[in-house]
Amino acid sequence: MNVIRSEKIESAEEDPNLAAVSEVEAGIRDFVRNDVAYLRRPAPSMISDAETAPEPSAETTVNNVNSLIQRVAGTSLSEIENLIGELESLRDLLHAEGQRVQREISGYAQLSQAAMKSTRMIADNVSQWKRAADGLRNS
Repeated sequence: MNVIRSEKIESAEEDPNLAAVSEVEAGIRDFVRNDVAYLRRPAPSMISDAETAPEPSAETTVNNVNSLIQRVAGTSLSEIENLIGELESLRDLLHAEGQRVQREISGYAQLSQAAMKSTRMIADNVSQWKRAADGLRNS
């Protein structure tokens, strides 16, 4: 458990989103602690039932609630961390693909300019040959 906490502290320093998650967890813990007073008081209708059936201690109830919250939060956090990892890898892929597309567009632009220059040169040469041929016919 200590290893997991130290990993969470290190990753919280790396990612501000994890700090927000830690804030939410702290809020849940505070809510559970504030609710402990309610759990320690038996309900008025339950007083007669409490005399006949043994009630689990408030500490046990709090521990059960805490463990449930930790299991749910732990699962949710791991799913969120997996999703963040997948989104980061997708962002990297999209960035790499964007760079590749830019390189290809640049290559096509250069190829298009070269083709236009070649076409102009050919058109100029054909027009010179045509003028020369017309000059020879007229002479």
